[in-house]
Amino acid sequence: MAVSLVVLTQPGDARTHRELSVAAGTSILKAAHEGGVDITATCGGRGRCTSCRVKFVAGTIPPPTIMDEIQLGDDLVREGYRLSCQCTVTEPITVQVAPPLEEHAFQILGAGPGVGGLGVRIDAGIAKELVKVSLPREEHHQTSDLEQLAAAVGVAPESVGLSVLGGLPQALRDDPGGVTVTTFTPGSAGTGRTVISVERGDTTAMKFGLAIDVGTTSVVTTLIELESGEQLGSVSSLNPQAVFGGDLMSRIAFAQFNPANLRKLTTRIVGLLNQHVAEVCRASGVLAQWIYKAVVVGNTGMHHLLLGIDPSHVGLAPYAPVMRHPLVIAARQLPLKIAPEARVCLLPLVAGFVGADAVAVALATRLADSPTLRIAVDIGTNGEVLLGSRDRLLACSAPAGPALEGAQIRHGMRGAQGAIDRVRVDDDVHVHTIGETAAPGICGSGLIDLIAGLLDAGVVDWTGLIGVEARDRLPPALRDRVAMRGEERVFVLLRAGEAGARGEIVLTQDDVRQVQLAKGAIASGIAMLLHVSGVALDRIEELMLAGGFGNYLSIPSAIRIGLIPALPVSRVRYVGNAASLGAQLCLLSEAERARAETIAGRIEHVSLAAHPDFEQIFVDAMNFPRG
Repeated sequence: MAVSLVVLTQPGDARTHRELSVAAGTSILKAAHEGGVDITATCGGRGRCTSCRVKFVAGTIPPPTIMDEIQLGDDLVREGYRLSCQCTVTEPITVQVAPPLEEHAFQILGAGPGVGGLGVRIDAGIAKELVKVSLPREEHHQTSDLEQLAAAVGVAPESVGLSVLGGLPQALRDDPGGVTVTTFTPGSAGTGRTVISVERGDTTAMKFGLAIDVGTTSVVTTLIELESGEQLGSVSSLNPQAVFGGDLMSRIAFAQFNPANLRKLTTRIVGLLNQHVAEVCRASGVLAQWIYKAVVVGNTGMHHLLLGIDPSHVGLAPYAPVMRHPLVIAARQLPLKIAPEARVCLLPLVAGFVGADAVAVALATRLADSPTLRIAVDIGTNGEVLLGSRDRLLACSAPAGPALEGAQIRHGMRGAQGAIDRVRVDDDVHVHTIGETAAPGICGSGLIDLIAGLLDAGVVDWTGLIGVEARDRLPPALRDRVAMRGEERVFVLLRAGEAGARGEIVLTQDDVRQVQLAKGAIASGIAMLLHVSGVALDRIEELMLAGGFGNYLSIPSAIRIGLIPALPVSRVRYVGNAASLGAQLCLLSEAERARAETIAGRIEHVSLAAHPDFEQIFVDAMNFPRG
C-alpha cells in the first residue's frame, strides 16, 4: 500500500515541499533518499545522532522510540521532533527537515602554503612542445594523421590517447604554424611517454594540475601551475557523501552489496570534484582543458568509492582492499572534467583502512627520512597514526568517528559560524565562538577544551563521570551548572541568553563518553604503535598533528584529556593539511610520486583489533589522565 509523504526542506516555505508516494512501513529517511531529498544521516541511519531529525507538521505524531528519547531529549520530543531513521510511514504525513548549516560557514582546513621550502625539483612529467606535422599529401601515400603526428613527436601511434583523435584532423589543418602536443612521462617504471592532448596554435605556456585530498569529512582541491609550483587557487567543501553516513563504516554499510547505492556515493564525489574544477578555473582564468595531471589521495574507502569499486569487503574482516597498487587513469574514465586524457594519479594504499592519505602524510612530513623517531597523527573521522624514522615505519588506523565533528553530541556541531571552538574554565566558564557570533552549539576543539577544563576544576573525574555528588565542593558559578536531569548527568555550558545562545547548551554524560571513545581510538593507536615497536615515549623527538581537526585543537587541552601523550608542548607541532601537501608534491614531482610508492611498500600495517594487547590498551586510553 502506498502512503503520501510530504517533506518540507525549508522552514515555512511551501514552495520547497516534495510530495512522495512510498510503501507503507518505509522509514522517512529511506523514503526521502529514494525520492531525491537529502536528509543528512551522520551515523548512517542507526539512531545514534540527531542529524536526520524531522519535525512533524501534519499527521499523527508517532510515539517516540528509545533512540528518539536518548538523542533528542524531552524538549524536542515534546515539540514533535523525531529521528527520520527511526520513524516509518504508515499514514499520510508532512514533516519538516531540520535546516542544515550553510556550507560556506564551515571552517575547513585548506591546502596550506604549498611545497616551497621543501627543496623539491619540479618535474611533473608533463611536457608541451610546438610541433609541425607533415600531413598526408598523396593518395598512394599509406599513412594517417595519427602516424604523421606520432612520427613528429617520436612516439608510437598507440601511445596517443583515444579522445585526442576526435579533434586531431582539424587541429592539424587549422594552423600552419603547428600544433601544441602535450605528453606525460611517468617517473617510475611502466608505460612510456603518452600523448594526452593536441591543441591548435601555441599553448606551450599553459600547464596546470590538480592536487585533490578526498577526506571522509572534507574535500580540498588545489590548482597548481606545473612549471613554477605556484598555487593558483584552492577550494574546500564538506564531502557530500556524508548525507549517507558521517563515518566510513556507515558509508560502506550503505553501499554494501548494493550497486545502486554505490553509484550514488560515486556520483556524489565525482560531481563535487567537477564543481571544484569549475570553481578554481573560474577564479584563476585557467581553462579546464589545460589541466593535464591530477593527483588524488584519500583513505581506502574514499579511494574505492571514487573509483566506483565495491567496498563491501573493506568493511568485513579481514578488511582487505580490492586493490593497493598506484593507479594512473585518464580523466575521462572518472569522468573528471579536465583534459579528457589528462593523467589522474592515485597514490598506493597500505592495507585495511590505512590509505593513500597516510602515505601522503608520511611523504610530506619526511617521516621516512628522519634520523630520529617521530609520530604523525592525522586526527579525523577516519584517522591514522604513523610512527617511525628512516629505519622503520609503522602505521595503524585510528578512527575517531564523527563525535569530534559534532555528531552524537547533544549540542555538537562541526566547526562552523557560531560554534563554540574555545573554552576556558576557572570559577566559571568562558567561551569563544567562530566568527564571535551567537552560539548554536559546540565543535570538537571546544569540546576538548571544555573537558580539559572540567577535569582540572574537578567537575569530571578521571573515569569521565560528571560529579553531581561532589558539586558542593565547586565554586558557586560552576556548582550551579552541574545538574541531574532525571537520570541524566549534565553540565550546563551556556544558559539561554549567555553568549547569545538562543537556548540552553549542555554537555551530557553520554557526550563525555562519546569523546572518551573518540580520544581513546587515537590515544590507543599511538600507544599500540609504541608498544609494537618497543619504543619508550621519551625517545619520540616530535609529534606532528595533521588534518583539519588536528590543526584547530589546543595542544595543552589535547594532552590534558589524553588524546595525545604527555610530551613537552615544545615537541608537538601542527603540520596543517599534510595529506594535501603530499598530493601537491606528487603532482609537481614524478620523483616524489615514485618515492610515495617506495614509502607505501615500507610501511608496516599494525591491525589494532587483531593484537592481543589492544583491548587493555584501549580501555586504559578511554580513561582521562589523573590530575
